[in-house]
Amino acid sequence: MKKRPLILAALLALATTSLFADKLPLPGADWADLDLDVHARGWDTQKLSAVEGRLRHLRPTALVITQNGKLVAEWGDGDRKVNVYSVRKSILSTLFGIGVDEGRIALDRTLADLGIDDKEPRLTAEEKKATIEDLLTARSGVYHPAAYELGVLGRNRPARGSHPHGTFWYYNNFDFNVLGTIYSKLMGESVFDAVASRIAGPIGMSFTAADGELIHEAKSDHPAYVMRLSARDLTLFGTLLLRKGRWGDRQVLPAEWIARSTRSYSVTETGAGYGYLWWQPPQSVGAGEGAFFALGKGGQAVAVVPSRNLVVVETLDVTHGQDGISMAQFLELLGMVIAAAPAPAPAS
Repeated sequence: MKKRPLILAALLALATTSLFADKLPLPGADWADLDLDVHARGWDTQKLSAVEGRLRHLRPTALVITQNGKLVAEWGDGDRKVNVYSVRKSILSTLFGIGVDEGRIALDRTLADLGIDDKEPRLTAEEKKATIEDLLTARSGVYHPAAYELGVLGRNRPARGSHPHGTFWYYNNFDFNVLGTIYSKLMGESVFDAVASRIAGPIGMSFTAADGELIHEAKSDHPAYVMRLSARDLTLFGTLLLRKGRWGDRQVLPAEWIARSTRSYSVTETGAGYGYLWWQPPQSVGAGEGAFFALGKGGQAVAVVPSRNLVVVETLDVTHGQDGISMAQFLELLGMVIAAAPAPAPAS
């Protein structure tokens, strides 16, 4: 892929369309090869230049901005697949929506119902009362050591038995990893096969099951399900969410689940909200009603902003020595992009 700076790569002619995101155009395999118009219709080019200046400092592997289903800007290598870390959790959330829609997953089932336990020290009877919904909202109350968790999460993890299920939010890899185990158990397919066949294939992502890897650690029976995706793949995924799960004439994801899973059920210490493995930005970002984002270690992010028909994706290959980008830095960047973006035209 040809690497281009933001302003030169972008500012695609923006034929602003309906407010109804499920009727917007679709980006496709040739979306980055469209003729670019440096005189962006409606975009504040001075503010976009400020975004580019910020990127020179943050140095992500890629940043991709789309509005109304069309490319606005691309910086860096949008085809390079990287470990997207905890963005995987938001992707898994959409798979649970499919399972619920098919009647194969019930959110009130408990760990006890499902026969879920873990290595010594085993789960208590009280901990096994946690439901699938508790896990999705990071409110399980189960504080067992977990695979692939950041050291700070392990150090700050509450004491076992300190919070009943459903009562306390803690960003907890036990919850997220066990959801992968539960999905495979109830749906009879691996998380990676499901992402490839149920999401990536239908919308043209390059992700295959070979881009996934299970990470096992001795302290837990439940592995982490690591995924490598490109910024362009994540842009397609974000566009699917913006379009309420519809792609062309196919309903790939249940619209009701997208609405349910991306609303806030907890307010975190950062000021961001948390839904079913999705984050919601603080009001200070200016994203408007219904905005949500996925976030992964080091600067992986997928933001969906319905008030602007906008998808903003950032990736950073932390295995190649770049500095990490924090949630606060990404939200600052997202606010700058939103400030530069025109509002969609009213529906006719």
